[in-house]
Amino acid sequence: MAGDRYFINDPFGTHFLTLTIVDWVDLFSRPVYKSIITESLTYCTQHKGLVIYGWVLMSNHLHLLARTEPPHTLSAFLRDFKKFTSKQITAAIETQPESRRKWLLDRFSFEAKRSRRAEIYKVWKDDNHAMQCHTETFFRQKLTYLHTNPVRQGIVLEADHYLYSSAVDYSGMKGLVPVIVA
Repeated sequence: MAGDRYFINDPFGTHFLTLTIVDWVDLFSRPVYKSIITESLTYCTQHKGLVIYGWVLMSNHLHLLARTEPPHTLSAFLRDFKKFTSKQITAAIETQPESRRKWLLDRFSFEAKRSRRAEIYKVWKDDNHAMQCHTETFFRQKLTYLHTNPVRQGIVLEADHYLYSSAVDYSGMKGLVPVIVA
């Protein structure tokens, strides 16, 4: 993708991904937008061959440790997921109570015009910072990194206390999104 040094060379390999909102806008401060992401991830695990080993949704980005099962590819998942969630998020901004409505829509509209990579609104950055997990050590390092992200940000004291993360699943409970505990 444009400007990204990290590529998906193995369409079925496990990758550590970072999907970021344009300009690092703190979009995921409202439950309605978070639900769009969790429901979309769940749908993709059930219908799009997505296998998630770890995830965390922060205020302006989503980390995934995931792969896809053939015939689905990771690139196709990312394309479809971003397109669908962008439309759902902007529709929610337009219809739900939102004090930042004008600013958010102006920001996403400006980015669509600037980049010429979206018709009306551009919510997600193009790149996904895809890093393939070639070793168990790298996989574990990235899983720990994404689970401790809310702790490092001072949101929670314990990783498994953060609702929008697979750390809940790794502590033995059931989280919001289906994951394979590895």
